[in-house]
Amino acid sequence: MNKHAQAGSILLEALIAILIFSAGILAIIGLQAASMQNTTQAKARVDASLVASQRLGDIWVDIPTLTTNPSALIEADTPVASLPSGKRKTEIQGDQVTVTVTWQMPGQTEINTYQTIARINTNP
Repeated sequence: MNKHAQAGSILLEALIAILIFSAGILAIIGLQAASMQNTTQAKARVDASLVASQRLGDIWVDIPTLTTNPSALIEADTPVASLPSGKRKTEIQGDQVTVTVTWQMPGQTEINTYQTIARINTNP
């Protein structure tokens, strides 16, 4: 082969290698961003679970009020500081207590919901 026919082939190979390397780096950055978002959402779900469990614990401790005046324990849209735009709602139907926690992550349109239902035996 002629020396002039191969002129610039090393430069072309270097440019292709840089393109492949850059695509790999961008893919890794995208995976890191998705991983951080999933971790943040998982933490919010754990926090919502904790808020609901704490509310159920408060009601378990206050069984006298639950038996005599359950409407005093009902709440709607109580703010939750540990979650972005977080709210807690407690409903009571007989011995069934439902705690619903909602929150909305910044920059997202969907509202996330965590709900737990417990039956509290009021008979000693």
